[in-house]
Amino acid sequence: MSRFYNMTVKITGAASDRIDAVKQAAEAEWPFDGWSFNAAIAQLTASADDRLCGGETEDEFAQRLAKAIWTANGDYCQVDVHATYLEDLPCDTHSFDQDQYDAFLSATDKSPKIQEDHNHG
Repeated sequence: MSRFYNMTVKITGAASDRIDAVKQAAEAEWPFDGWSFNAAIAQLTASADDRLCGGETEDEFAQRLAKAIWTANGDYCQVDVHATYLEDLPCDTHSFDQDQYDAFLSATDKSPKIQEDHNHG
């Protein structure tokens, strides 16, 4: 069974000469793209949607990703992984009926009108 996720990785403090290797290692574990780099804090960030398969948990994936990044970096760097399960997101539905429309009209004391363009003759 596979589960659909958005994974965002934030890597802080990777060695400057290992940035490409760190990106490649992360991309080998998840299809990350659209990397951004904040030079002021030496932070790489990317995200992508894909599926966790084979019963792997978010925690197991995050550990696997961190190990790949640390191996590519050759030293410690901070690795933060934000996992969002996309198949069962909370959602709200907002419906507006005739009563709300009538209340809107009463509150604004206006009827909606098509605005005419008086600039064109």
